[in-house]
Amino acid sequence: MKVTDLRTTEYHEYYAGYIGKVPKTWTLKKGFDLGKTEVVEFFKTVPSDKLEYRYAENKWTVKEVFQHIIDTERVMGYRCFRMARHDATAMAGFEQDDYIKPSKANQKSMDILVDEYLSVRQSTNALIQSLSYEDLEFVGNANGAAMSSRAVAFMILGHEIWHIDIIKALYL
Repeated sequence: MKVTDLRTTEYHEYYAGYIGKVPKTWTLKKGFDLGKTEVVEFFKTVPSDKLEYRYAENKWTVKEVFQHIIDTERVMGYRCFRMARHDATAMAGFEQDDYIKPSKANQKSMDILVDEYLSVRQSTNALIQSLSYEDLEFVGNANGAAMSSRAVAFMILGHEIWHIDIIKALYL
């Protein structure tokens, strides 16, 4: 299954920018393996003097962006799980900015953040590997909009690419 298999009715237009970042050659399962490697390699190469850098007032640091990627995968992984289990119960949204301060990302080492990311990715990857095509196509409701479990999974992949592109453009 590739990102090109998605129908626009499977996700809210807000997520199109993230989903559009996923390489068209990646299968969903391959993307979770390749994405993991690319994310870890990228964050390990960020210079230490840039880890707590903000390109503007009230913007997140690189560590906070990484924590946001991790937190978002946790939330979206849960959504993917619920939808893949054919749960049609509407799921609330989450306010990403409210998660950063209590995460204490800037107090964590990059090694701790990488370990946390790898742990979350291992869990998400195990879920993705276990799902059937039918499970991945199931459309539930998240944040007031229709969304399939496979659209959520592709959004996770595109979301991390989106943020790495921003870090490259504005932080480094």
